[in-house]
Amino acid sequence: MSTQPNPAGSMTPDELARATAEAMYAADACSRALGFELLEARPGYARLRMTVRDDFLNGHRICHGGLIFTLADSAFAFACNSYNINTVASGCSIEFLRPVQGGEVLTAEAVEQTLSGRTGIYDIRVANRAEETVAMFRGKSAQIKGNVIPTES
Repeated sequence: MSTQPNPAGSMTPDELARATAEAMYAADACSRALGFELLEARPGYARLRMTVRDDFLNGHRICHGGLIFTLADSAFAFACNSYNINTVASGCSIEFLRPVQGGEVLTAEAVEQTLSGRTGIYDIRVANRAEETVAMFRGKSAQIKGNVIPTES
């Protein structure tokens, strides 16, 4: 029997969601390199922010859709892993609703719609500073083996 502490076992659901998100963020080189900020995490929910840098602009001088997708996908990942069960995407889609200029600040808010067994569905709204929706992303998650942070004592 291990004598290691059981950090996940003594936390409230909100504390566990935040600790899981912080551990994931520390291991997520992509989100950090792109300058994503983790603003909030709680069970089934996450909110991230990014500033649209000049190197995020496409040939039309608007934010590349792939970067908007990546922001939404990262928010999805933090929300669906918030229960400290390793969870991956099994599918997703995005609708781009308005162009985004350089220098804009985008916020992605991921909200769990349903969690049934090992499968979840999450809607992620990406909004600009004016709170206008610029994209809607829907992700389907699948829980896999393991935990983000240790659970066994």
